[in-house]
Amino acid sequence: MLAAYVGPKYFSQLGKSEVTIARAQIGAFEKSLDAYRLDVGRYPSTEEGMAALMVAPPAAAARWNGPYLKKNVPPDPWGHPYAYRAPGPTSEFEITSLGRDGQPGGSGEDADIHSQ
Repeated sequence: MLAAYVGPKYFSQLGKSEVTIARAQIGAFEKSLDAYRLDVGRYPSTEEGMAALMVAPPAAAARWNGPYLKKNVPPDPWGHPYAYRAPGPTSEFEITSLGRDGQPGGSGEDADIHSQ
């Protein structure tokens, strides 16, 4: 009977921790992108993507002072790639995790997580 009570509570906390991890990763990417912008004078284009944080894109090679991350960009906590676009709809860039289901929209653990 205890397992019937504790199990759902435990698994609901796991989902919250994955959302927290995704937000923390996005925050780290934002800081790395800001460092890139200070050196290069702009954020990476959508085409260059966050890979520009690890390898200098040809258009930025002269001013690039990276790598800006210690490791390659990991997938989100659910194993899906993060989406990057510049400019974003309301800022200079946007980083998005599509949540647990990997589909746009959703609610709870399936909700999209956006930068800024």
